[in-house]
Amino acid sequence: MSEETNYRFTKNIPVPDIGTNTISLAHGSGGKLTNRLLDHGVFDLFKNDTLQKRDDGAVLKMDGELAFSTDSFVVSPIFFPGGDIGELAINGTVNDVAMTGGIPKYLSLSFIIEEGLLLKDFWEILHSIKNASNKAGVQIVTGDTKVVEKGKGDQIFINTTGIGPMHPNAKLGVEFIDTDDVILVSGNVASHGMAILSKREGLEFESDILSDTANLNVLTTTLLDELGDGIKLFRDPTRGGIATVLNEIALQLKKGIKITEKYPILPQVKSACEIFGLDPLYVANEGIMLIVLKQELAKKAIEILHKLPNGEYTAILGSITNEHPGKVISKSGLGGNRVVAMPIAEQLPRIC
Repeated sequence: MSEETNYRFTKNIPVPDIGTNTISLAHGSGGKLTNRLLDHGVFDLFKNDTLQKRDDGAVLKMDGELAFSTDSFVVSPIFFPGGDIGELAINGTVNDVAMTGGIPKYLSLSFIIEEGLLLKDFWEILHSIKNASNKAGVQIVTGDTKVVEKGKGDQIFINTTGIGPMHPNAKLGVEFIDTDDVILVSGNVASHGMAILSKREGLEFESDILSDTANLNVLTTTLLDELGDGIKLFRDPTRGGIATVLNEIALQLKKGIKITEKYPILPQVKSACEIFGLDPLYVANEGIMLIVLKQELAKKAIEILHKLPNGEYTAILGSITNEHPGKVISKSGLGGNRVVAMPIAEQLPRIC
């Protein structure tokens, strides 16, 4: 594997013999080559009783309220420092379900593959999907594969849908937020967006900038187990970053939000943002979340999250206030204030 791709999550994975080294239109025809690709790839790799039935859908046993989410992933490049499109697709959908207070259990997985994609790249993506699914504790139970002509796509697009039961202690929503509730951020800010941008621009830094892509369902479930309805809201600040999420909350709530500039961010990410002239609060994240909770539970929540993977850097970001309703105000270390406005356009296209 070349130096250019040595950041990949998985390496030197034996590629199954399907009689070709690239994906062709025939692999999406539904015939012999399609079945060979699925039999020696997808079905073997993601083997479970539901998937092995090979139906067009899946019959699942569930009771009570369900959390349900779907998303499509078109990130460019498909391999980036710290992850790839496959891992991102699983984590993104798992997190969307978890943010509702759901416990993700099952995922669908669909591919739109451009003719000519190297089989070894597809196989590596499949392994990333398997690893991410195992970490999150979810099963792939149904899916689809289509192949489009060369030039009609960009290597590979992935669609995933997630479903799972609601956590019994979940009572989440902006309508439950009160004045003086605290906002936590569960990890370092802006890592994913800057990993994608630095790769696109071919920049190298003294320390690698890696995507923060990760599943957050263990964090959300643990917090709901321990703190119940003291948790008011979960949100993952993906496209548009933290600034977008906070503005959405402030506008819905018709209250103000005050935050600090002393949020967790890696030094190399902060430097990269300065080079590109970007505010880290507007840069995409794929492995952190914002948590709104009762003020008296903030310290306990931080203690809980610091003991969990992907929660070690949790810190207080800000709080809800009756001042400046509908606006987000950031206070600097020198005591000055600035308005953190809703972004007008997406800074970094195709980051997920």
